[in-house]
Amino acid sequence: MTEKEKMLAGKLYDPTDKELQTLSTNAHNLCKTYNSEFENEGSKRAEILKKLIPNAKENIVLAGPIYFDYGIFTAIGKNFYANFNLTVLDSCPVTIGDNVMIGPNCSIVTPVHPMRYQERNIRFKEDGTPFDYEYAKPIIIDSDCWIASNVTITGGVHIGRGTVIGAGSVVTRDIPPNVFAAGNPCRVIREITEKDAIELP
Repeated sequence: MTEKEKMLAGKLYDPTDKELQTLSTNAHNLCKTYNSEFENEGSKRAEILKKLIPNAKENIVLAGPIYFDYGIFTAIGKNFYANFNLTVLDSCPVTIGDNVMIGPNCSIVTPVHPMRYQERNIRFKEDGTPFDYEYAKPIIIDSDCWIASNVTITGGVHIGRGTVIGAGSVVTRDIPPNVFAAGNPCRVIREITEKDAIELP
């Protein structure tokens, strides 16, 4: 297996691999270019996003600045909005459904490091190049979710359809559909019901 194949399969891999370094550098450069464009340069930003996140559907709005580790391993459904400072570390696939809204300063982070320092610490290749072993777990956010501000979603999490994640939460385990969940660690507070309905104008 290549290091990229290992990474996407959730196995231990070497992030200093040349192919992975090329892919991540390209993504980082595209993010920097996107972040440098003015908001009213919508067509320029849209062209950058096509290269950065080729698996994104229509009507995608990212307020910026944005930070993607690879971009190509993230899939985003239609009618997506993310406020300022979205970070997506997509060492494993990140899958986001339709009509998802994300507040400012949110992080979606698939990477995981070994718990024991004996496996986690930096080591050196024969040529002296430093590296470490990492692995990652995929993240799924189903359609119709709202992720409020300052939320961190960690590797291996699946958030069910229509769920709202409260501000400041750290999501470390699966959250079922159609609930309000919040806290650190994030937990279900209650179901979302008809009592939550608001009369639209």
